[in-house]
This record gives sequence, structure tokens and C-alpha cells, in this order.
Amino acid sequence: QVQLVELGGGLVQAGGSMRLSCVASGRAISNLAMGWFRQPPGKEREFVAAISWNGGKTTYIDSVKGRFTISRDNAKNTLYLQMDTLTPEDTAKYYCAAAQFYNDDPTPYGYDDWGQGTQVTVSS
Repeated sequence: QVQLVELGGGLVQAGGSMRLSCVASGRAISNLAMGWFRQPPGKEREFVAAISWNGGKTTYIDSVKGRFTISRDNAKNTLYLQMDTLTPEDTAKYYCAAAQFYNDDPTPYGYDDWGQGTQVTVSS
């Protein structure tokens, strides 16, 4: 089991940027796929992006393609989400999660370990 802690949330103006970090402990994430999810106010949790164990494969939800970048530093046991050109529609609580296997499916299935989330609020 891996413990995950999301860092870097807060308030940003529309059009701005923010980088989220997800620091893992308890075990190395170097052989795990990782993902970012978000839950907007009053809505269900949704997939945002995923990355394979070595960063060779990534996938994104359509609404963030070209604006968000998922990356990882296995030496630091850390996952990142660079978010650019933010809009109020990106306001949500963001979660990172770990999975045994990478897949392109935009669902939470297969993700076994989750962080507690960090709030991102984008003002208009």
C-alpha cells in the first residue's frame, strides 16, 4: 500500500497556472501507474489524466488536453500535474491515485490507493 499526499492547491485567477504535486510514501511508485482525478462541487469524481510507470504513456480527459501536463519523478517518488490556462470549470478537489497497471480508460477502476485531495479554485 502506498500513502499519497497532494500538495499545491489554492486559489488562482482564470488564465493562470498551478502545479500540483503528489508525494508518495510507504513504497516506491516506480512500478505503478499513477493518475489524477477531480471532483467539482456537487458533481461526481472524474478522471483527469494518467501516466504509465516510466512516463512513456499518458492520457488526458478531452477538456484538459493541451492545458494540463501529467509527469512524474520516480527518484523523488512524486507525481505532478501542471495546469495552465485554468478556467473556473477546473475548480474542483484534485486527487492523485496509484494503480498496478496503466490503462487509457478514464475511470477510477484499478486505482487502489488514493490521496485525501487538494482544493483548486479558479476565480473568474
